Amino acid sequence: MELLNTLWQSTGLANFALGQVIMMSVGCLLLYLAIAKDFEPLLLLPMGFGAILTNIPLAGFTEAGGLLHYIYETGIHTGVFPLIIFMGVGAMTDFGSLIANPKVLLLGAAAQLGIFATLFGAIALNAVPGIEFTLKDASAIAIIGGADGPTAIFLASKLAPELLGAIAVAAYSYMALVPIIQPPIMRALTTEAERKIEMEQLRHVTKVEKIIFPLAVLLATIFFLPAATPLVGMFCLGNLMRESGVVDRLSSTSQNELINITTIFLGLGVGSKLSAEAFLNVETLGILALGAIAFSIGTAGGVLMAKLMNKFSKTPINPLIGAAGVSAVPMAARVANKVGLEANPHNFLLMHAMGPNVAGVLGSAVAAGVLLSLVG
Repeated sequence: MELLNTLWQSTGLANFALGQVIMMSVGCLLLYLAIAKDFEPLLLLPMGFGAILTNIPLAGFTEAGGLLHYIYETGIHTGVFPLIIFMGVGAMTDFGSLIANPKVLLLGAAAQLGIFATLFGAIALNAVPGIEFTLKDASAIAIIGGADGPTAIFLASKLAPELLGAIAVAAYSYMALVPIIQPPIMRALTTEAERKIEMEQLRHVTKVEKIIFPLAVLLATIFFLPAATPLVGMFCLGNLMRESGVVDRLSSTSQNELINITTIFLGLGVGSKLSAEAFLNVETLGILALGAIAFSIGTAGGVLMAKLMNKFSKTPINPLIGAAGVSAVPMAARVANKVGLEANPHNFLLMHAMGPNVAGVLGSAVAAGVLLSLVG
C-alpha cells in the first residue's frame, strides 16, 4: 500500500495545482493563436510550449539544473538573446525609405509617446489594492507601447525580471493585434480626404548613403545616449552587414539561421516565466491593460504628428503613415498601406510607411536607453 501511495505521489495527477492547470491552458491558448490564427507564431508557439513545460509538476524545467532555467539565465537574464534578434532585424531592414525622407524620423519619435504616457499610468495604478509597481517596474511595462518585443524583453530583464512573462506576452500579443487595434484609431483621427492623400515618389538612395547611415546612427547614439548602444549597436551591425555587400554569408546567417535558432530559445525562455505564482495576480491584469493603452497612445501620437507635419510640409504627407511609427516591422506599414488603399485604390503607401516603421525600431531602442539611464 505504501508503495502504491509513493507511486501515486510521483505522478502529475497527484501534484497538479489549480494555478498550474490555468497556466497550461494559457500556454495552449498561445499555441492556438499561433497555429490557428497565425498571430506572431514564430514566438508565440515556443512561448506557449514553454509555458506548458514550466507548469508541469515535479518536472523541474525551471529549477537549477533544468533546461529552461539555463536557457533563461544564459540568454534572457544576460540580455544576449534580444541583442542577437536585433542584429538579425537590422540585417533584414532596408533604411532606404527613411534616408530618402528623413523627416519621418519625427513620426517614429512621436509614436514613442505611448511609452512615456504609460510610465505615469503604471505609477498611478499603485492606487489599486494589490498593485505595487516600482519606478523600474513601470518603466519596463511602459516599453510595451513601442510594440517591439525584443526591446521589451531586454528592458524587462534588466529592470523587472519578475514581470518578464507578463510584459513579453503583452508586447507580442499587441504586436500580433496590430491589424485589429490600429485601423479604428487611424480612421477616428483622420478625415476621408486625408486618407486619400497621395504622396510623391521617393528619391533613389545610393549604396554609399546606406552604408554611412548605420555608422552615423551608432555614432550619434555613442555621443548622446550610450545606454542604448547595446540595442542600437547590434541593429546597426546587422544593417551594415546587409548594405556593405561584402559579407553576404554573415548577413544571410543573421537573417535566417541565427535569428531563427535564437527565437526558439527566446520563446522558451520567456515561457519559463509564465509560472502560476508569477503570472496569476492582479498586477498581470494591470500590465495587459496598460500595454493596450500604451500601444493605442503610440499609434495616435504618430498619426497626430503626421497630420501636423502635413500642414507645414511642401509635399503632401498622408497621416496614415504616422501609425507605422510603432516598431512592429513591417506589419504596421502594411496596415497603413491597407487603410490607405481602402480610401483610394491608387494610394500605395507601403514604401512611405516603411520610413517611420524603421524609425520606430530606432525610437523604441532609444526610449529603452533613456529609461535604462534614468532608473536602471
